[in-house]
Amino acid sequence: MNRMINITETVLRDGHQSLMATRLSTEDMMPIIKELDEAGYYSLEMWGGATFDSCLRYLDEDPWERLRLIRKNVKNTKLQMLLRGQNLLGYKHYSNDVVDIFIKKSIENGIDIIRVFDALNDYSNLISSINSIKKYGGIAQAAIVYTTSPVHTIEYYVDLAKKLEVMGADSICIKDMSGILLPNDTYDLVKALKENLTVSVHIHTHCTAGLAEMNYMKAVEAGVDGIDTAISPFSKGTSQPPTESMAASLKNIGYDTNLNFDKLNKIADYFTGIREKYIESGIFNLKMLDTDIKTLVYQVPGGMLSNLMFQLKQQGMSDRFNEVLEEVPNIRKDLGYPPLVTPMSQMVGTQAVFNVMLKERYKMVPNEIKDYVLGRYGNPPVPIDESVKTIVLKNHVYEDASVKSYMQFKKEINGLALTEEDVLSYALFPDVARKFLENRWSITNKIENTIYEESNFNHPI
Repeated sequence: MNRMINITETVLRDGHQSLMATRLSTEDMMPIIKELDEAGYYSLEMWGGATFDSCLRYLDEDPWERLRLIRKNVKNTKLQMLLRGQNLLGYKHYSNDVVDIFIKKSIENGIDIIRVFDALNDYSNLISSINSIKKYGGIAQAAIVYTTSPVHTIEYYVDLAKKLEVMGADSICIKDMSGILLPNDTYDLVKALKENLTVSVHIHTHCTAGLAEMNYMKAVEAGVDGIDTAISPFSKGTSQPPTESMAASLKNIGYDTNLNFDKLNKIADYFTGIREKYIESGIFNLKMLDTDIKTLVYQVPGGMLSNLMFQLKQQGMSDRFNEVLEEVPNIRKDLGYPPLVTPMSQMVGTQAVFNVMLKERYKMVPNEIKDYVLGRYGNPPVPIDESVKTIVLKNHVYEDASVKSYMQFKKEINGLALTEEDVLSYALFPDVARKFLENRWSITNKIENTIYEESNFNHPI
């Protein structure tokens, strides 16, 4: 029997997050959900990451309802989400009780696998999440965030993965959010992990630098158990390798993926039309399909690239895109070489925009960067130089660093929150969620005519 390579399909989450700033609507997902379910995937990554924020902020959608609707129509395939440890899906640390209740409700509403990571690879920020995932019967896939620096060696990653396995991780994922792995490095890292772990190893990367397919083949050669792919219309560029191409290539060299190619063709045909719709609206910027080898220097992940392009366009600064990218590694060095993954990617990206726009470094500093420098996100890989701290924290007004409990958030949003899920939405994005909840009953249900059954809104506080 051929060795099985598990395939996780990303089109419902990272595929569109990387290529068009997470703007794919539930309405455009639902007509193809049953085919996705019947295609033979190991899992569908369809929630978490930036989807939660985007649903509330841009799409006038309840992210919890998206999860319930997809769960109701997916009977055969595991549903997977991406979680940022103590940050959950927001941009700051939350109390352990908020983390616990969020994970409980995510699993109750339909999530099977939670891929959890910390932006700094500070494993102490993952303890609460992994404990809660296991407590509520979920599958805990702990991710090691891949980056390069003087301290990020294979020994560093193996040591981190072993700690995560001891903490209870059911599998380990190499999360190469910027697509900066090289083939031999991929082989060596996967081989070292397989030799030192008893749990399975998965790998996630991006095509940004044109290396992803080569890296996946080397990972398979080294013994990897699973890979992330995106159906072809939402693949390549800053997204993942095409599902169909990888499945065909693996079959050709003697591996099994359990995928049904007839189903994959139907899925690809459907998303080809969806892609054209978003290209015509201007949301899908074809520049995101370019290969950019400079990402090996910038280490900017796909979702960050599409969002940076979108933000600069809004500011009339599209012509300064390369200047912003060139500033990113300088900031990263200043801040102790943090991996550029959410929320650090957004924080560093925003700082780079400010530095370029104002033509003076650190003249304007977001509060999140100040909190990071103060240690409120965890320990950076390398201690931050005191001179950098002085510049960043100039004129900073020190605020209470304590985090709110679930009951405090519930009290604040009292009257608007009908469910525990509503309270959690408010806890993660207070201003955006409050506006959404205030307008909930006046918003026309834009997805009532698509081909699926409505799920029940039955999770009372």
